[in-house]
Amino acid sequence: MSNKFYSILKARFLVNEDAFKNWRFILFLLVLAIIMIANTHSYEKKVFRIAELNNEVKELRSEFVDRRSELMKLKMESTVATKMAEKEIFPSSVPPKKIKVVEEKKEPWYKLW
Repeated sequence: MSNKFYSILKARFLVNEDAFKNWRFILFLLVLAIIMIANTHSYEKKVFRIAELNNEVKELRSEFVDRRSELMKLKMESTVATKMAEKEIFPSSVPPKKIKVVEEKKEPWYKLW
């Protein structure tokens, strides 16, 4: 038992006559390890990109909400009135009247005869 253990520690299985099979297996394991490392690296890169995009979406959404609230303030009648008062344009004291346009009914040309 201890003799087999010492032969493994001294790596005699790599220099024996049938060492070619062992080397092929070791190279196979090495290639698999490299593929796994590359795959993990790619996965982590994608995860970081997703987190980055989520943060950007949150920032853009908050900016959108801020801009929308600013727009609502600018559209208010009181804000418009104060800005126009600076230019000496004041709101009318007479309310506007609604104009109704009545369309005349035209008879088709073929009913003329």
